Amino acid sequence: MTSAASERSQENPDGPRAYAAPAKVNLCLRILGRRPDGYHLLDSLVVFAGVGDTLFVEPSPRLSLDLRGPFGSELSSGSDNLVLRAAHLLKEAVGHGAGAALVLEKHLPIAAGLGGGSSDAAATLLALDRLWRSQLGEEGLQGFAAALGADVPVCLHGRPSRVSGFGERLAPAPGMPPLWVVLVNPGVALATSTVFQARQGAFSPHLDWPERFAGTEDLRTWLEDAGNDLEAPARTLRPEIDDVLTALAATPNCLIARMSGSGATCFGLYGDAASSRKAAQSIVERHPAWWVRAAPVLEGQVGDGVDLA
Repeated sequence: MTSAASERSQENPDGPRAYAAPAKVNLCLRILGRRPDGYHLLDSLVVFAGVGDTLFVEPSPRLSLDLRGPFGSELSSGSDNLVLRAAHLLKEAVGHGAGAALVLEKHLPIAAGLGGGSSDAAATLLALDRLWRSQLGEEGLQGFAAALGADVPVCLHGRPSRVSGFGERLAPAPGMPPLWVVLVNPGVALATSTVFQARQGAFSPHLDWPERFAGTEDLRTWLEDAGNDLEAPARTLRPEIDDVLTALAATPNCLIARMSGSGATCFGLYGDAASSRKAAQSIVERHPAWWVRAAPVLEGQVGDGVDLA
């Protein structure tokens, strides 16, 4: 069986190894309660899209991080960066004396509800576990992932999942038909903590999970009932989300238009690639300032193709 790291990486004999860090999409999200330590309890269907960041890694005497790509300049390369936090956490735990030269090509918007930083951190754990030959694998790295943030465990897993607890409990997602998404961000950042603070009302019950979805209509009906408990507070904070949802819902063959995670990125779900591409093109033509990407929903873990942008 191939390791998680090898499945998410691409060998380049003349340069650094590349690791995919795909966008995380919450197809639905319920908030069930809140723990004494402040973490919220979740029930969510999470998938990954064929678009995201790429992490390049090669041996080096010390740890370093270079930020590139369309959104690289919006990130700090200081110790609070999740990539460096993941690297230092693993380095301290395994007692490894070597370093690594890390280059993050940032294609996902910042604070966008797509788990970009968490996916970057997960890619870092997998990459350095392989580079430093720690041989922990995905199972051994999950404790580090949970310590880095609620979204990192599922990003490390990298497969369609039912996510519960505060994000550390993972189970296989119900069987789903082939899907494509159009991701749209209106160019605004939205901090997760701010959205949680704006949320009002009672907590939600657990989702009623099927074993599988018979087809796209079955999935659409279930998702409509499941909802996203953070969408309403996010829309009050960022009214631009309403415009995005309206634009997505108006595209032909859109199964459902919804906000992902804590926003402000929203997605339209489609049953075929042509519909998703046409939808993305029409939205770009009407809203050229928005960030828009069409991509397949990845059915398994990210493969060798790392050109996710």
